Amino acid sequence: MIITVASFKGGVGKTTTAIHLAGYLAKKGSTLLVDGDPNRSCLDWANAGGSLPFETIDVMQLAKYAGQYEHTVIDTKARPDEKDLKVLATGCDLLVIPTTPDAMSLKATLKMLSALTELEANAYKILLTMIPPPPSHDGADAAGILKENNLSTFKSQIRRYTAYKKAALHGLLVRDAKDAYATEAWSDYQKFGKEILR
Repeated sequence: MIITVASFKGGVGKTTTAIHLAGYLAKKGSTLLVDGDPNRSCLDWANAGGSLPFETIDVMQLAKYAGQYEHTVIDTKARPDEKDLKVLATGCDLLVIPTTPDAMSLKATLKMLSALTELEANAYKILLTMIPPPPSHDGADAAGILKENNLSTFKSQIRRYTAYKKAALHGLLVRDAKDAYATEAWSDYQKFGKEILR
């Protein structure tokens, strides 16, 4: 299975999602994480000194590793242009589009979906990320807007935790970070991963 993570807006948890989806899939079979973001955030995370349960490579190395893994997760640059978007959408089994519940991110996501519609690409699903804790209703409100517009959205939502910063700093999955909410944070990605493998 090839899963690409892409977004029209930076700062929506794209790399965090790619890392943790690869971590979940690694429990189910051999998994390769491909860093296609010019910032090389996945490689920086992987090289931070921790231990990740999957192989992480630069996109320029993909030809060497293609076909050797059961699952491949691809992290991409933010704001792909139309040409890149077409390649991304047609080169995977599923395009995961992370978005935060704020108005600017949702607007960027709707713009991306409009471009995908023009390309007649429909193998995508939206993931709401960085959901603020109660009493905020931002996550539920954003999910409602997406549902009203009949947009394909994961039921799972990724809540906002500082544990992710600790995980990135030490090159770990959030489940292995020393944080009181590490298990809770990991449970969000477990639910998300289960939806993908259904």
